[in-house]
Amino acid sequence: MKHTIFGFIASAFLLVSCNYFYKQESEKKPIARVNNVFLYEEDVAHLFTENMPETDSMLQVTNFINRWATQQLLVAGAEINLNEDKLAHFNRLATQYKNDLYATSYLQALVRRSLDTVVTTAEAQLFYEANMDILKLKEDLVKFRYIHLDETISDLEAIKTKFKRFNSYDMEELDAMAIQFKSYAFNDSIWINVNQIINKVPVITAENKNELLKKSNFIQLKDSLGLYLMQIEDVLEQNSPAPLDYIKPTIDQIVINKRKLELIKELEKDITKDAIKNKQFEIYN
Repeated sequence: MKHTIFGFIASAFLLVSCNYFYKQESEKKPIARVNNVFLYEEDVAHLFTENMPETDSMLQVTNFINRWATQQLLVAGAEINLNEDKLAHFNRLATQYKNDLYATSYLQALVRRSLDTVVTTAEAQLFYEANMDILKLKEDLVKFRYIHLDETISDLEAIKTKFKRFNSYDMEELDAMAIQFKSYAFNDSIWINVNQIINKVPVITAENKNELLKKSNFIQLKDSLGLYLMQIEDVLEQNSPAPLDYIKPTIDQIVINKRKLELIKELEKDITKDAIKNKQFEIYN
């Protein structure tokens, strides 16, 4: 049910306080007050959605006003009861936090406008060769292909032959038959995390993976869900140097982050130089 914000706010205000009403010269409409601090309609407008029931709207506004009032009362109590040094420290922290937010947001906007986010293969290769010792695998990787199918499927032996031989013609034939398979993966040129295989192929488990996932190994296993054909093309164990094609997205991010830090330093220097040049920044002896 569509309703106006003011109707709910007015009702909520009566729940909070019936003793005071302060007429403001401003066009803003206050809905609550704590000492000389006012809460306005626009401060609670975000609480409303198009189809929100009236009772929910009332409850949200009331709860918000009460939380706001409690916070204001606590702040007022702190200003009276905390010592001046503590208050001054908090004010410095608040000012520093605001300054950090402004400066960081502005720098990020400048960086987004200027940062080159393209990392060429040559750049990635250069970084890879210089840092190979630290680019170690945290998990085992495998290159493999597999088919999950019903063991009663016709031409099972022909399918096995094509799957193991897997020349270009066999691949086309198997791809054309894929509608008959429960699932499959034929791209055996990419590295896959062993955990992905365990999640995808139920007959491969953490307990048997080391025994089954060996280079050039052909596997035929079955369970209650069907028959699995797997051909292991290659294996890389944990702590081996990570292959470039697998680690490149990580390298790209490292290179881009490095560029970002360098760009931020340059921007900060340029901003300071311009301020000195334009007499906006001076250091007095």
